[in-house]
Amino acid sequence: MEIRKLEVRDAEAFVEVRRAALLDTPLAFTASPADDVASSSETIREQLHRQPDYVIFGAFDDRLVGVLGLMRERQIKARHKVRLSGMYVAPTHRQRGVAGLLVRAAIAHARELDGVSCVHLSVSDGTLAARRLYEKTGFEVWGSEPDALRYNGKSYVEHHMILQL
Repeated sequence: MEIRKLEVRDAEAFVEVRRAALLDTPLAFTASPADDVASSSETIREQLHRQPDYVIFGAFDDRLVGVLGLMRERQIKARHKVRLSGMYVAPTHRQRGVAGLLVRAAIAHARELDGVSCVHLSVSDGTLAARRLYEKTGFEVWGSEPDALRYNGKSYVEHHMILQL
């Protein structure tokens, strides 16, 4: 398994994985296939030019099988923070430690960014395995938002987590 930062040449593969992610695990994402800003290869290519403040980590086997995004806040007063988002591992590669490798790569990258002191993320209560992974990695819940997501007529809580570097 190779974990690396995606490059512009990986944009199409990312869009394909992202679409699969939104369909496979809808409670892990605020976006839906109909309104996802990351569903365009052009948009992803543009975002990848913002490295090192915007990075998508990819897990590659014979193809792209997992992704995790890291975005540094743009406002001067908030540049000490980065946010993880878009975690997904294909069903064929789950329970193999791929998600943990992606999270650790993102945290290592955050530590290299000058002035960054914390990593934030949000996880819905519909994705318990993801929350457990984040807790094992050192993240702590600092707040919860009731009725943050609604899917198929049901309301879900979103937990906001932080890792102090």
